[in-house]
Amino acid sequence: MALRQILKDNHPVLRRQTAEVKNINSGVLRLLDDMRETMRDANGVGLAANQVGVSKRILIAADGEEVIYELINPRGEMLEGEEIGIEGCLSVPASYGEVARATKIIVTATDRTGKPFRLTAEGLLARILQHEMDHLEGVLFTDKALRMVDPSELQEQEGESS
Repeated sequence: MALRQILKDNHPVLRRQTAEVKNINSGVLRLLDDMRETMRDANGVGLAANQVGVSKRILIAADGEEVIYELINPRGEMLEGEEIGIEGCLSVPASYGEVARATKIIVTATDRTGKPFRLTAEGLLARILQHEMDHLEGVLFTDKALRMVDPSELQEQEGESS
């Protein structure tokens, strides 16, 4: 495994739609392992392959500390509800915005062994999956933000909730 460089928001690879993965080979498996290590090192909760310079339909998403989902060729099958929440992004450091997302999502994808699966997610995991699937379409959260949030507002909110 190796750490990969996370591309920043002005990089053209982040703005292109990614290509479907035709077959799962050692390169794809190595990429998944590298993405996992890179995301953990950056204290992220999700990462799309194009964020590390690979224009393929691959993403990973963390559901807490224990589970990291690996999705190859993910497709959103169902979106339900709506909630506005604050998002940030490893490719857009020190920027935060309010983004409307579905509260529940069903995604179909393929795992690292080539087996298709269906994932139902709610709450934060649903938000992460939608954020990362947007990356695969060349869309950044800043494109969907209802408004950008100053980092000082986040500190104020954290102070109020603790």
